[in-house]
Amino acid sequence: SALRSLPATPALPQQQLRPCLQLFAVLQWIFSFLVMGLLALVILIYLFFTGLWPVSALYISWILLDWDTPETGGRRSHWVRNWAIWNYFRDYFPIKLVKTHSLPPGRNYIIGSHPHGILCIAAFCNFSTESTGFSKKFPGIRPYLATLAGNFRLPLLREYMMSGGLCPVNRKAISYVLSQSGCGNAVVIVVGGAAESLSCQPGITTVILSRRRGFVRLALEQGADLVPSFSFGENELYQQVQFPEQSILRTAQWKFQKLFGFAPCFFYGRGITSIESKGFLPYPRPITTVVGEPISVPKIQDPSPQTVDLYHNMYKCSLLKLFHEHKTQYGLTEDAELRIL
Repeated sequence: SALRSLPATPALPQQQLRPCLQLFAVLQWIFSFLVMGLLALVILIYLFFTGLWPVSALYISWILLDWDTPETGGRRSHWVRNWAIWNYFRDYFPIKLVKTHSLPPGRNYIIGSHPHGILCIAAFCNFSTESTGFSKKFPGIRPYLATLAGNFRLPLLREYMMSGGLCPVNRKAISYVLSQSGCGNAVVIVVGGAAESLSCQPGITTVILSRRRGFVRLALEQGADLVPSFSFGENELYQQVQFPEQSILRTAQWKFQKLFGFAPCFFYGRGITSIESKGFLPYPRPITTVVGEPISVPKIQDPSPQTVDLYHNMYKCSLLKLFHEHKTQYGLTEDAELRIL
């Protein structure tokens, strides 16, 4: 009877539990992509000098045997792409995927993703998970998000990334997907790359595209249709310390990016305890990714520079049209402009 008189411990209310799960989902994602690979590498090296050295030896042997897998279609996992944690990740911001035109599964595609932002959060959520319903919106299409090839050389991180359908952003990997895997494949390329992240700041929409023609040449060589996509709100997730053009620090950033493939941005977001505190978490601001109309591309084994320029200009016009048609609907003003460098 004494036990019956004790008050029951109340369960954590749903309205408190859900934000905690959303915060955890974002935390684990940042840890996975910024820390996991390097931490796993340190642990493997450490184990070599302990009685558990066979563990390191076996895993390194496996990596050597499996070395080319990221560039030959990878090893995606439907189970990983559908983890419930990605729904909490989506809802933290929230992130939404908008379809404007169908992508027939009888063709292959190169989807240009703009802008890069700091961490390409919308591109990952939309194309490497099923939380925003890519497979339902575009039935029969398998998305492959292309990212830095160096990430696939890091232990554990390579397995994690391949399970989500990521592939190296190089000619060999992209050509394999578009030529050896049948139809219904869509390689997603963040065209502006790491260099574009240096121009990322709230209120300014800048994309690096004018000199980026390699993805158009690849599309022509493989006969893959070009599709523009734009993520409204991606640049609002972090504040970045901007250095003046021609300054020593700005020049150092550019040189570092050219040498190592990624740019050392000095950015900050919110802290773990509250939105008002400073930290490394992105601000919870809405992102809407709009996928535009495909541009039909013929297959030309060795396209001329003039042909590449023609389809590059068609893509640029299509991206501008997509931006201006949807900007006011997703948080920008009527006079907002898209700067193309």
